[in-house]
Amino acid sequence: MKVYLDNAATTPVHPLVVEAMLPVLSNQFGNPSSIHSFGREVRTVIEGARKKVAQLLNTSPSEIFFTSGGTEADNMAIRCCVHDLGVTHIITSAIEHHAVLHTAEDLEARGLVKLSLVNVDKFGQVDLNHLESLLKEEGKTLVSLMHANNEIGTMISIEQVGTLCRKYNALFHSDTVQTLGHFVHDLSVLPVDFITGAAHKFHGPKGVGFLYINNRVKIKPYITGGAQERNMRGGTENVYGIVGLAKALEIAYEHIESDIKEISALKKYMMDELKASIPGVEFHGDQRPEHSLYTVLNVCFPPCENAEMLLFSLDIAGIACSAGSACSSGSNVGSHVLKGIGADPNRPTIRFSFSRFNTKEEIDYCVEKVRELFLVKA
Repeated sequence: MKVYLDNAATTPVHPLVVEAMLPVLSNQFGNPSSIHSFGREVRTVIEGARKKVAQLLNTSPSEIFFTSGGTEADNMAIRCCVHDLGVTHIITSAIEHHAVLHTAEDLEARGLVKLSLVNVDKFGQVDLNHLESLLKEEGKTLVSLMHANNEIGTMISIEQVGTLCRKYNALFHSDTVQTLGHFVHDLSVLPVDFITGAAHKFHGPKGVGFLYINNRVKIKPYITGGAQERNMRGGTENVYGIVGLAKALEIAYEHIESDIKEISALKKYMMDELKASIPGVEFHGDQRPEHSLYTVLNVCFPPCENAEMLLFSLDIAGIACSAGSACSSGSNVGSHVLKGIGADPNRPTIRFSFSRFNTKEEIDYCVEKVRELFLVKA
């Protein structure tokens, strides 16, 4: 049996998304910057996708800029705030995705900003009192805090953080890569200046994402070399990727309510089965439903002699999961997120992450294989 439980790394592309992309791959091949009919046809396709994304997020198409993915979008938001908007102080946390954390650290190393890390508790929740004290410091400030952590699933309140930022005239960027397409984001009311998305996290293609830039913020291009994306990102557009992103987001919004209900039930079922099967098992992150990403379950197992073999053994059994984020999977360095929340480094941790395509039978199979590993090797 093959079971895919690594959806926080990437999701399978929805068949209807593939269907929507095929005409662009096969027939609509014109360069959207060309003025002839072939180009104009493709330009219309891109703008239709932009309008669809904006409509779903309840914002203006002029605030949506397509990118190669979440990492580029995060870099664009953070670096342009420093280069174009006079930001001299960045506030983030030790458990952010490296697309944010490494970018902020690079800017600090270059002497361009002061970097402050806001305190987080053992569940990964931001200390809002500490955040407010940091916001009182001098200098133009950018706060960059992810909506939901990609390793432990803890969700912050964008509304609370954004309101604090508005109070102190700070810019607010939130990496929403893990929550876009899984929750409704109403950008007409959210107090944010930038959010980022990546299509492959909600059953779209890889290599395409977007940055939302609030119209009140004016930055210059991050990538130069052409007039694409309304002079904001040079380079010929990934047309079929953009079409796939818009279609995937449309499908996601059509099924958000049922997905939340069904996937949340799968996650709870797996938690209950693991607790019943393996004494001492625990779960990292904030497990309160309103503060927990329903697609991610970070499991902390009891210490065992062959902890480093758990992931490999599950892979041999046909189960795909992760020891942390996929972006760090090739590294021998431990999870910076688990270190940031003070997790016990002697206990093996595995992240299981779910999608609408997972079933109860797959969870049963996975729990059975995990139980067998601990009965044999614990």
